[in-house]
Amino acid sequence: MAALPRLVCASSVVLVVWAGFCSAVCVEVPSETEAVQGTHMKLLCISCMKREEVTANTVVEWFYRPSEGGKDEPIYEYRKRNHEFPSRFSGRLQWNGSKDMQDVSITVLNVTLNDSGIYTCNITREFEFEIHRPLFTSSRLIHLTVVEEAGEDFTSVISEIMMYILLVFLTLWLLIEMVYCYRKVSKAEEAAQENATDYLAIPSENKENCAVPVEE
Repeated sequence: MAALPRLVCASSVVLVVWAGFCSAVCVEVPSETEAVQGTHMKLLCISCMKREEVTANTVVEWFYRPSEGGKDEPIYEYRKRNHEFPSRFSGRLQWNGSKDMQDVSITVLNVTLNDSGIYTCNITREFEFEIHRPLFTSSRLIHLTVVEEAGEDFTSVISEIMMYILLVFLTLWLLIEMVYCYRKVSKAEEAAQENATDYLAIPSENKENCAVPVEE
């Protein structure tokens, strides 16, 4: 069965709006929590900096814990450079963050059913002031579920139905407009023919003082 067109965008990215010389705007959006087996899944982790003009050293740590329980297992780290820990994800993790280190997401390649679980993204920032260096920490939890096949999104189904209803309404409206315009033109032609017939029926000696009315 062909996939339904999705009119509602569900792509999750950092919203960056540039207007002239205005600064970028960072928006913290949650990550998707469902992936399809065999596809690539971006684990979104965004931590906006309130003081972007201040230099900060950022450390990012990613952990994984199976759904059935257990300890958090380190799988990826960014500490001035990318480092992937030996794990079930070896060779399948890819850094997908931004240069300003506000988006510190990673992508899991070729997702498997065993990749379902809880992913933790820890961010630690050390701000560099002249007098002191305060630390800022934040954490994001992503409960990921991997399915064998993509299910139909209820929102997409409703959007498709509304789209077809709108197309039917526009088609009917165009047909009504065409019929109305056709009848209006036909009436104008009939009126012009009647006026021409009446004009021809007038004796020639009276035509000089007769003006044929023209309807707009």
